[in-house]
Amino acid sequence: MHRRHFILSVLTTGTAISLGLRSDAAAQFEVTRSDAEWRAMLTDLQYKVMRKEGTERAGSSPLDKVYDPGVYHCRGCDLPLYSSEHKYDSGTGWPSFWQSLPGAIGTKEDRKLFSVRTECHCKRCGSHLGHIFDDGPAPTGKRHCLNGVSLVFKAA
Repeated sequence: MHRRHFILSVLTTGTAISLGLRSDAAAQFEVTRSDAEWRAMLTDLQYKVMRKEGTERAGSSPLDKVYDPGVYHCRGCDLPLYSSEHKYDSGTGWPSFWQSLPGAIGTKEDRKLFSVRTECHCKRCGSHLGHIFDDGPAPTGKRHCLNGVSLVFKAA
């Protein structure tokens, strides 16, 4: 009987991890809100991307073509995340940066879509930002491929 419970527990945990479900993830972030509070402050698309780890359609974000001096902040908690000095045109249709501001983002392994990717999120509130790939420019070789709906640009 104990072995059955153990196996069921392992299978349930493995399924939750492979589906990308967060167990009490909000407890690890400085800024937390209830689901109702997030829904009230975000549009449907922003909520889908930032809280459910969705993706906006490529080419749909006006921030993809913004190259003015300034800083990109988290829409969920206003934490400064990326400097315009680190932005470049990746040709992907999403705002792309070769590095974040120090201590601004967190990462985790994302196994959705039958591959392993590095997901990045706001360090303060956990809002999903996008993914980090190894095909960016020097000096880091990284491409932080972000959803514009997760960001707010503040001009310098």
